[in-house]
Amino acid sequence: MNTILVVGGRGMLGTDLVSLLQGDRSVTAASADLGEIDITDAGSIGRCLDSVRPNAIINCAAFTNVDACETQEQTAFAVNALGPELLAKACAPRGIRLLQISTDYVFDGTRTEPYLPGCPPSPSSAYGRTKLAGERAVAANCPNHLIVRTAWLYGKHGKNFVHTILRLANEKPELRVVSDQVGSPTFTRDLAPLLAKLALADATGITHATNSGRCSWFEFACEIVKLAGLTTPVKPIPSSEYPTPAKRPAFSVLDCSRTEHLAGMKIRHWRDALSEFLGKSRA
Repeated sequence: MNTILVVGGRGMLGTDLVSLLQGDRSVTAASADLGEIDITDAGSIGRCLDSVRPNAIINCAAFTNVDACETQEQTAFAVNALGPELLAKACAPRGIRLLQISTDYVFDGTRTEPYLPGCPPSPSSAYGRTKLAGERAVAANCPNHLIVRTAWLYGKHGKNFVHTILRLANEKPELRVVSDQVGSPTFTRDLAPLLAKLALADATGITHATNSGRCSWFEFACEIVKLAGLTTPVKPIPSSEYPTPAKRPAFSVLDCSRTEHLAGMKIRHWRDALSEFLGKSRA
């Protein structure tokens, strides 16, 4: 029986992933989070791995506050780059497979067609730079690795765009949402089974995993409001009217065909995933 260790198992993605793995009789699931492992400390990593003895690790731990990364890049680098490097260096001699979760922010967003795994990265933010450094560290230090880039995550267990829109739609007479940034909203409960399959696959290198389809943040917000049965008006605005410390990619749709092939499954459309999420939220 294979043992899969989820690092960052109490985060939004990690929580759903651990829950899924614990229901799978073909694997033994383990979770490690703050207090149980410090991925910026080689000794802590070694003790954890020697205790759990996993066949594979899925690293969900990350400094994900995109705007805070602009002023705390050193801290973000420690978690997003040094941490994965130390994990990779610990995995390699132990024969452990490492899945590193990465992001669409490694791209600058100037493309108009979905980004392939082999497209040259060019991050425009500190978050993107630190995540790209983590990708490269994993690739350089652990031969049996797979980097999985995803985007626009939302789920039950953490702060995210869907929860924010629902809250604001109940508080404000009108919502103003940027309409010139395009990507693919991704439900963590759809991403989790893909990661579980990829953790035990033979593939290495880079792959992409998001729900299918694309939309702007404005279109996403409109769908959230509609499916929630709310009537709050949503108005489109350009990014220039909503400045943020970190620059966001204007287009960050990812080509996920390699992941669908490796996992042997089609990834459903983001609208279908959102409908299920909101239906369960209201139950």
